[in-house]
Amino acid sequence: MNRLVVGLGNPGEEYYDTRHNVGYIVVDMLSKVFKRRFQPGKGSYYYFSKRYRNYNVIVAKPTTYMNISGKAVAELVDKYNIDFNKMIIICDDINLTFGQIRIREKGSDGGHKGIESIIYSLENERFPRLRIGIGSPDKDTKDYVLEKFSSTEMNEIREISNRANDAIFEWINNDIISAMNKFNIKLVNE
Repeated sequence: MNRLVVGLGNPGEEYYDTRHNVGYIVVDMLSKVFKRRFQPGKGSYYYFSKRYRNYNVIVAKPTTYMNISGKAVAELVDKYNIDFNKMIIICDDINLTFGQIRIREKGSDGGHKGIESIIYSLENERFPRLRIGIGSPDKDTKDYVLEKFSSTEMNEIREISNRANDAIFEWINNDIISAMNKFNIKLVNE
């Protein structure tokens, strides 16, 4: 049985440490946990797969820009015959406090262009997503999400990525409801 984990971001070294690329950062950490390297896929994505318990876990990063992430996700869904509830999309969210994790079973795009593209490509919004708060901008949203994390924030992102990976394993081992119950908690300073 397949499980698909997709971290959203923009390709290219110049975007790596930006707020919009937190999905990439999380799955890069997951590749270290699984001791696997990303390789080019037969589509618009890099991926690796790992047998974990009774699952074949496919972890991917679209090589399209954020606003057309749906192309890569649709290719992965088709190639691996993934049911929508057997995949989880990891992305940034400006509506959440920095570091907060919010897991949803389904829903609208919430203003996120990558999620909007996936909903459009799949013609469905009934797929899980794990959103990671990057804080609210006090400037133009586009400029804010493409800014690099500060060195202090990057140190915190490592811990946030660990929690996100714990949430992914909770989803794989149990289900989305269990992951939501365990990880959709408010931060102490909220």
